[in-house]
This record gives sequence, structure tokens and C-alpha cells, in this order.
Amino acid sequence: MKIVRRNRLRRGGFAGLRETRMVMSPRIFRTRREAGTLPGLGRFVYLADARFMPKGETRMHPHKEIDVISVMVEGRIKHEGSLQDGQELKEGTIQVQRAGGEGFTHNEINPDDTKNRMIQLWVLPETPGEPAAYQMFESVAGERIRVYGGKSDQKETFSSKTIIEIANVRKGDKIQQSGKSLVYVTTGRGKDSENMFREGDLIDSDDFSFTAEKDSSLIVVYQE
Repeated sequence: MKIVRRNRLRRGGFAGLRETRMVMSPRIFRTRREAGTLPGLGRFVYLADARFMPKGETRMHPHKEIDVISVMVEGRIKHEGSLQDGQELKEGTIQVQRAGGEGFTHNEINPDDTKNRMIQLWVLPETPGEPAAYQMFESVAGERIRVYGGKSDQKETFSSKTIIEIANVRKGDKIQQSGKSLVYVTTGRGKDSENMFREGDLIDSDDFSFTAEKDSSLIVVYQE
């Protein structure tokens, strides 16, 4: 098991936000990969924990042949772009944008006078050249939901062998993930038989186990 702690990594940012990059795959960043970051898992290549400044925004920018998953943790985001322009993300909302060969442009804006918090993940698609597409999900207290990945014969999520799930774990409850996984503790605190996990910890492990010491939210990434 390896634990990467957010407070030990470089805090950077761009435009109207500050962020800590936790996953930076050499497949994308090559020699620009930052020290201490993990390389990802399967086609999962990037994770950043960001806070937007009051009224901050990313500014309009393009993506192509990448799937972008945005997990809203605190506050709100106003979404602008070529896919579902005008959507609002609030705490517990997960936005999934597939760029495919068509590509998309977007700008994510904090409409409020206070900072917010959003986690962004990137996954390389299994099949190049797919059309651009958009999905949105709402996390549920005490439940674990899939927001990305699965077989091509289902339409609930974008198909991929890389699976992303949001697990909201109530105090005293336990979740497990067999096999290789990367798990990010978005909020809360928990433990296994040997380790304590806190908000901002990214855990690279086999056969992950987490018993919540307080209400917690986790991003669970693995392969199927």
C-alpha cells in the first residue's frame, strides 16, 4: 500500500483556481509530471483537488480524446461550453464529459463570493473517435454509485474498463474493494486494520478496506 497525502504535494493552479495534482500519468504529462504524484491506473491518468477563488473560472478551453469527470464537493459551479451549456453543479453533483474525436470546449465558473471545491479526473477513452457526449449524476448519502465505466452494452455510464465510483460512507460503516485500486478520500476519516486515512489521502492498494470514523466520501477507481 502507498498513501499520497495532499498536504505534502505542491499547490499550484491556473486562471481563477488553486489546485493540488495527485495523479499525473507520464502518458499525458511525460517529463512535466510533478514529484510525489501517482501515475494512475489503467486509462485513469489525472486527478486534481481544486478550489476556485470567489468568482473564479477556468476560462474557455478545449479537450479532445479525453473523458473529464468533475466531482463537486463544496459550493457551486456554473458550466459553460459546447456540451449542455448552462448546467449548474452543486455539492454532490458529478459531471462527466466525453470529448471523443469530436472534442468539446468548456469553462467552469464559481458564481459565488466564497471559495468552492471540485475534484477533476481524466480518463483516456478505450475507443478513439467517439462522438462528444455528456452525463450528470447525483451522489446519495450512504450509497456507492458508479459514474463512469462499464460494458459497451449498457447506457447508464460511458463504457470503459476503468471504473469510477463515488462511495458515501456513514460513520461506522465499511466498504471494500478487491484487487488493485486507487481511492481518494474526498471528505471524512476512516481506517483499516493498520492505517488511518484522512481527507486528501490518495491510497494505492490491493484489497482496499475502509471503516468510516466519521461520515466520509470516497472516489474509488479500479479496473473491470
